Amino acid sequence: MSVTPQHPLFTADARFDSCWRDDAPAPALPEVAIPPQVDVAIVGSGYTGLNAALQTARGGRSTIVFDAEEAGYGCSSRNGGQISTSVKPSCAALARRLGAERAFAIVKEGQNSLAWIKDFVRSEALDCDFRVAGRFHAAHNEAQFKALVDRVEHQPRGLEVEAHIVPRAEQHREIATDLYFGGAVYAEHASVHPARYHAALLARVREAGAAVRARCAVRAVTREGAAFRVTTAHGSTLARDVIVATNGYTGDLTPWLKRRVIPIGSYVIATEMLPVETVAALIPRDRIVSDTRKVVFYYRTSTDRRRIVFGGRVSLAETDPSVSGPLLHADLVKIFPALRDVRISHSWCGTIAYTFDELMHIGTHDGVHYAMGYCGSGVGMGSYLGMRVGQQVLGLAEGRTAFHGLPFPTRPFYTGNPWFLAPSIRYFRWRDRMPW
Repeated sequence: MSVTPQHPLFTADARFDSCWRDDAPAPALPEVAIPPQVDVAIVGSGYTGLNAALQTARGGRSTIVFDAEEAGYGCSSRNGGQISTSVKPSCAALARRLGAERAFAIVKEGQNSLAWIKDFVRSEALDCDFRVAGRFHAAHNEAQFKALVDRVEHQPRGLEVEAHIVPRAEQHREIATDLYFGGAVYAEHASVHPARYHAALLARVREAGAAVRARCAVRAVTREGAAFRVTTAHGSTLARDVIVATNGYTGDLTPWLKRRVIPIGSYVIATEMLPVETVAALIPRDRIVSDTRKVVFYYRTSTDRRRIVFGGRVSLAETDPSVSGPLLHADLVKIFPALRDVRISHSWCGTIAYTFDELMHIGTHDGVHYAMGYCGSGVGMGSYLGMRVGQQVLGLAEGRTAFHGLPFPTRPFYTGNPWFLAPSIRYFRWRDRMPW
């Protein structure tokens, strides 16, 4: 929607919507009839739900996908379009918790997810501006630079990835700023146009014969004999299998899952259109960029290389894009002072799902399948685990992942409202200011 600008940093035609929607609008889907019976019902039409549906529909199972909003309403059309190896804890940290063998397998799944999505986009000929751009991961202080050097030079055997260190003196070949202390380039990390990827995936799902019913909220999922009654705002169906793929939008429909994911708003802006030369000077190799802060910034150029798309967390509590936009702009200018007078054309937010163990989770609870909790890595891992949960429903051995059987932790008295978020962010911001 258009903005009536209340702040001079917004352009006159600014929008409180993802810039990706400018050239990949929300799909206008027909209101398909809800069948009385179906093999598979999926709640959520983002990357996870659609990749699951593609597997089950092509596997011969009648499949319907429900969404409370338009298809792809959540973070599948609101993210930064960055794809990495996804798993946040280090192999060493995981080994201390889960043992060396399980830790190795989990980190390997992150690498598998990146390799899989590259092959998937190619084999399906998805028109989504997918590109192996590489990631520049910037160190926000000297201690973090030394940690990056150690991480790159001492990668666990069997988990090595293509990476190289960029010292601070050579930083401008990657990014035109003096704010950072050098960084590391991960050559195989990728970028995608999020909304085009979703649209292309949606087309494949419908071609496979799955039905997608948008603006049709699921109100209840109840056991009915060997199947499940899926009740929506517009009717019900009896499904042999149910997959919940709601991630950051997990709610009262599934209280057990709601207690296990932490919804966190991630805020993004796009600059007004800039000369190609200006953008090229700021990020010369057109990498995706992130940094070592705990309260991280992530950014990149738009696919036409005419804007900077910049995201992060700007407030202790959830706020409005009209408020978050100028705050993000201030952080952007700290990195790129040349953008001080550049205005904001788009400001938006989406809700990601964090977990208490910083791992994504896939499994079943009371017979209902789920995959969620991507901790900000949902483009790659949400797609990959969506594919795997679809395979699990089909009973395929390859659907089993290294996440199988992991406890999905919660905390006492946590019911889905992250009351602890503000003090946690305050603490992590303090940590980010420290020299270690």
